[in-house]
Amino acid sequence: MKSNVLIYLHGFNSSPQSQKAIKMRDFIARQYPDTILEMPQIALTPQAAWQQICQISAQYPDQKIGFVGSSLGGFFATLLANKFDAKAVLINPAVKPHLIGDVILGQHTHPVSGEVYRVGQSDLDELANLDWTRVQQPSNFWVLLQQGDETLDYQLANNAYQGARITLEPGGDHGFCGFERYLNAIVEFLFEN
Repeated sequence: MKSNVLIYLHGFNSSPQSQKAIKMRDFIARQYPDTILEMPQIALTPQAAWQQICQISAQYPDQKIGFVGSSLGGFFATLLANKFDAKAVLINPAVKPHLIGDVILGQHTHPVSGEVYRVGQSDLDELANLDWTRVQQPSNFWVLLQQGDETLDYQLANNAYQGARITLEPGGDHGFCGFERYLNAIVEFLFEN
């Protein structure tokens, strides 16, 4: 029997221990225990991250895959949904992340591992090389946006995903307040026939 595979991609300088990731993991374990959940700690450089998540996705050639991506994870989830003709739910996704150097350039400390790393121009160049120009199948995408996102301009995603299902809420923040309200609907969207 084919299993559903949900691949959750966290955002920049985040981890599978983020609040949204934990809520997703606990919900899947409780409500959809037969669903395979992949929640990788994404590599720190864009090209390495892309190779890593492509390899994970390719492990399930005969399964139904759905992607959930938050922030920079939403950028990668878009690429993967286009590549694998799969559905994706994007939470305050980064659009054209190579253009937000003011947000990501410089030295960072990973909140879970404590690893100190630096994001430089070469990382922005890698993101630019990965950039997508359009979504292949707009009906494969559901974009959750909050206007109070203090990190990314929600209007960029609102414009980039025209034709997709878009939920736009007033207020909120980059972490997407009340994410848990959508957990069941997310799974239904990803794996409905």
